[in-house]
Amino acid sequence: MDSAAAAAAALPAFVALLLLSPWPLLGSAQGQFSAGGCTFDDGPGACDYHQDLYDDFEWVHVSAQEPHYLPPEMPQGSYMIVDSSDHDPGEKARLQLPTMKENDTHCIDFSYLLYSQKGLNPGTLNILVRVNKGPLANPIWNVTGFTGREWLRAELAVSTFWPNEYQVIFEAEVSGGRSGYIAIDDIQVLSYPCDKSPHFLRLGDVEVNAGQNATFQCIATGRDAVHNKLWLQRRNGEDIPVAQTKNINHRRFAASFRLQEVTKTDQDLYRCVTQSERGSGVSNFAQLIVREPPRPIAPPQLLGVGPTYLLIQLNANSIIGDGPIILKEVEYRMTSGSWTETHAVNAPTYKLWHLDPDTEYEIRVLLTRPGEGGTGLPGPPLITRTKCAEPMRTPKTLKIAEIQARRIAVDWESLGYNITRCHTFNVTICYHYFRGHNESKADCLDMDPKAPQHVVNHLPPYTNVSLKMILTNPEGRKESEETIIQTDEDVPGPVPVKSLQGTSFENKIFLNWKEPLDPNGIITQYEVSYSSIRSFDPAVPVAGPPQTVSNLWNSTHHVFMHLHPGTTYQFFIRASTVKGFGPATSINVTTNISAPTLPDYEGVDASLNETATTITVLLRPAQAKGAPISAYQIVVEELHPHRTKREAGAMECYQVPVTYQNAMSGGAPYYFAAELPPGNLPEPAPFTVGDNRTYQGFWNPPLAPRKGYNIYFQAMSSVEKETKTQCVRIATKAAATEEPEVIPDPAKQTDRVVKIAGISAGILVFILLLLVVILIVKKSKLAKKRKDAMGNTRQEMTHMVNAMDRSYADQSTLHAEDPLSITFMDQHNFSPRLPNDPLVPTAVLGRKNVYHGDNNSFFAISYL
Repeated sequence: MDSAAAAAAALPAFVALLLLSPWPLLGSAQGQFSAGGCTFDDGPGACDYHQDLYDDFEWVHVSAQEPHYLPPEMPQGSYMIVDSSDHDPGEKARLQLPTMKENDTHCIDFSYLLYSQKGLNPGTLNILVRVNKGPLANPIWNVTGFTGREWLRAELAVSTFWPNEYQVIFEAEVSGGRSGYIAIDDIQVLSYPCDKSPHFLRLGDVEVNAGQNATFQCIATGRDAVHNKLWLQRRNGEDIPVAQTKNINHRRFAASFRLQEVTKTDQDLYRCVTQSERGSGVSNFAQLIVREPPRPIAPPQLLGVGPTYLLIQLNANSIIGDGPIILKEVEYRMTSGSWTETHAVNAPTYKLWHLDPDTEYEIRVLLTRPGEGGTGLPGPPLITRTKCAEPMRTPKTLKIAEIQARRIAVDWESLGYNITRCHTFNVTICYHYFRGHNESKADCLDMDPKAPQHVVNHLPPYTNVSLKMILTNPEGRKESEETIIQTDEDVPGPVPVKSLQGTSFENKIFLNWKEPLDPNGIITQYEVSYSSIRSFDPAVPVAGPPQTVSNLWNSTHHVFMHLHPGTTYQFFIRASTVKGFGPATSINVTTNISAPTLPDYEGVDASLNETATTITVLLRPAQAKGAPISAYQIVVEELHPHRTKREAGAMECYQVPVTYQNAMSGGAPYYFAAELPPGNLPEPAPFTVGDNRTYQGFWNPPLAPRKGYNIYFQAMSSVEKETKTQCVRIATKAAATEEPEVIPDPAKQTDRVVKIAGISAGILVFILLLLVVILIVKKSKLAKKRKDAMGNTRQEMTHMVNAMDRSYADQSTLHAEDPLSITFMDQHNFSPRLPNDPLVPTAVLGRKNVYHGDNNSFFAISYL
């Protein structure tokens, strides 16, 4: 309406009236319309307008020739309308104009109204411009709220340039009030510039490197447009506010839009938009081109390395980003440092000099393209390390911090990088020493270089140890001078077990030993503690406290006196230095048992009774010493006139038991008459020697009346493999000078006679058979030889009778239980004990049996 008023001021009044009336104006300008305009008389389809297929509802065509439901106050005629009350808030209807493609400036004006009977907000009318069938951007113009029931005009200044195409879209959006109408009419597409809205000049593309600021400058023509609303609109709908506006002249102004630190994601199409109440202007889309600064794909390649240099190949042929490459640089730094150095490179390889040995470096390649910020990010790093250099010098002299018996603590100067010339180095302490018995050891120990003190362990005490330190890195080594240190004394080792030797006696033990194999210093003394732990003699106490004996360093033996016989003593021996006693070595030694102690029979007559063949003595129990009594023995020794008489006090006891039979056959001077268990003699008791009984396998035969005997009493103690015997002579029986008168027991004498008669008969049978054989062989001399044989026979009978008389004279009956016979047959290996058979007279081959009796004893003599 402002444009029509201005034109009316310059024309006559009737012309002004025509201009102010819209209908004559539209009719007069119809010939200047371009394709795309529409009056909607025949509906939108006649103008090639289309409803959007993807909106929420449709625009409704109101025709002047057809009745409608609209309120009467609504305008008459044909137009497009939306009834907000029929739709939900936020729903939209879009009406699309035909696509236009012109290489010029278009001006599109149209009529619109937003009406509600109650004056409420019916919604919003949006104008959108889609370019090249792209996405819908934000509206370039809009109006919202109640505008009245009269038509209002607005215009759009669209600047497009071939070959781009655009499409104008009218969008009605229902508000929350859901009351009223939104209508459009008389859309005109003019081929000349708009009068009320500015037109933008062509907007050019902008190219920047990523990370830089991008600036679009929009230049527009029009009056008073500098005060309009301005923004930069992105194709995806984002709006960027104007950064700066500037008037070029009274009909042209410039607006600047700045995008901060753009990236690839900001690369898009942008256009300038201005809006006022009278309309809106929109420019063409220009492209924001974001170039990615180049960056190598691969890290540099290491070609050579030394203590102070690194040789690399840039390896920059493959890149990420955009070219062209106008500059190559090498950036390097210590991985542990914060500084960085950059060197420009114009060759495929590069050598970095003056580097530190054994230092890790990070090396990257930088590439630069044209434009501000064209230097890309550094490429992947090559992390490598220079070689070590040989240590600068040998370590200084070692300082001994602490000396102990088995360890030495060593200090030295701090080994910094300026000495080692390598971060990876070893500190080694080498030592060697010699000991006795040709023993030596040499070893090297790796130490912790960061430790303030270094300790050498497991050294022998009291030994000269040579120490030196070696500093080593991969490129060389340096050694310090040797230092000789003597370790401190320590407690000695144990006395060698094999050197302990104990010699046992009955009441003492001789113990000797050797010095410890590891004296670990100077031996000052030996200590021996001992105590009894067990004894064969139950009367010996073994629970007493231990006793201790100390010997000087040069005394390795000791005699332990006043010990109990048959007792095991446990000895603990240990050596000592100034540091104390070492571990003890133990040995168990058992004293020898002692012979039992017999009562003193000196001057005491132990004989209680004596007969021709027996002697009864009083046996008194012995006292055990070191071992319990095992047995008592009675020994009978025959007295011979030419044998030296044994002393009872200093005699040697009879160790070998001899039975009576073995003594007779072997000619032994003694025999064991009895062996009594110790339990049989708990107190003094009589014992008869010659009682013709058997005691523990030993026969106690009657004594010969015509012989003299010494009677000995022995007590024996025996444990394990040791036996001790004590004996004493307790009685002496003298030989009888006259034939003893013996009154035998008739019953027993009969048995004895029967035995003698049987033996005699057997002898005579043998002689008889021998004579028969002789008679048969020597028939020719039978008479003479018969006379001689008879003579011999009488002589032999005479001798036999005499022998039998002597044997009988030596016999006596001591006890009624066992018979005893010591006869001529004993000397011919016949058993001295014969069965108690009854005496049966015998007659062999007409022999005569002659019975000779003496004191109820009789002999049977058979002869021809």
